[in-house]
Amino acid sequence: MKKILATVLLSSGLGLFGYAANAGEAPTDKEAFAKYMAKEHGFTESYISTVLAKAEKRQSILDAISRPAEGKDWYQYRPIFVQQKRIKQGVEFLEANRELLEKAEQEFNVPAEIITAIIGVETYYGRIQGSYPVIDAISTLAFHYPKRGKFFAGELAEYFVLAREQGWKLDEPKGSYAGAMGMGQFIPTSYRHYTVDFDGDGKINLFDSKADAIGSVANYFKMHGWRLGEPVAEFVDVEESMATRFKNDQLKPKFKVSDLKQAGLEYQGKANDQDITGIYHYKQEDRYDYWLGFHNFYVITRYNRSPMYAMAVYQLSQEIKAEYDVKQQKTLAAKQTTNNSES
Repeated sequence: MKKILATVLLSSGLGLFGYAANAGEAPTDKEAFAKYMAKEHGFTESYISTVLAKAEKRQSILDAISRPAEGKDWYQYRPIFVQQKRIKQGVEFLEANRELLEKAEQEFNVPAEIITAIIGVETYYGRIQGSYPVIDAISTLAFHYPKRGKFFAGELAEYFVLAREQGWKLDEPKGSYAGAMGMGQFIPTSYRHYTVDFDGDGKINLFDSKADAIGSVANYFKMHGWRLGEPVAEFVDVEESMATRFKNDQLKPKFKVSDLKQAGLEYQGKANDQDITGIYHYKQEDRYDYWLGFHNFYVITRYNRSPMYAMAVYQLSQEIKAEYDVKQQKTLAAKQTTNNSES
């Protein structure tokens, strides 16, 4: 039986974070933090203090978190993630892990191409999982980045507990500048919750097990309400006035499709009149592109709280699926030709 834990996910150093279970409780002062860990989690103060004394404050981490990719305009951001090399390798990942992805799709009702695109955006399909010692990354941000210090102090507490549960040496795991780990880039809270032992070996290993990474990403989306078969996003050709009127200035869509129709939108897409949507604006060099985002689009933003991230994942997934389908059709046609010639 698979072991399922609850997770909140974080992308690989892209700058927008989920939430930590007890982020407001863990102190951002080292001495107070050690006392907190002794009281709340059964560690000795001296052990926590010794580990923190050895952890290195890294200026490169503070520099990286101050310039997230989401600070770019869409025309600059999209090519980072939706480019031919990443699409090609996404098709290869889907082919190589087809059985696992199909199993995850059936069990969690999340499309294989979405799971693939998440892992592709996060770590280039597991190739780039981060090089910062996790203890350095999270402690640097907990104690030297006041803007999000409480959040990362909560994650640091979770990391100590996670390492104890997993039997890790605290200084060995490596990840992103924000302490995200493995192929899907899970922060410590993530690793302790909603992750899945999808290969059934009794462990959860997001660093080396493609099965665990695939199952965990799929489970995350399921737990955040993914609805199989419903639309994610659709390009819409509207006047600026309508785009402004129905602009979604928050992550969660807040209008009904029927509202836009009544305002004059000639909508012929897959969504129903009562489905929730909104118009998201994407800046090109000389114009804006407008997209309707639906419930499933919002679910992608639960992984990284950015409409640009969600759109990049969605568009990459569609490119991967299109190329994969074409390749499968060509393979099938070639087999049929061979069979016909042999007969």
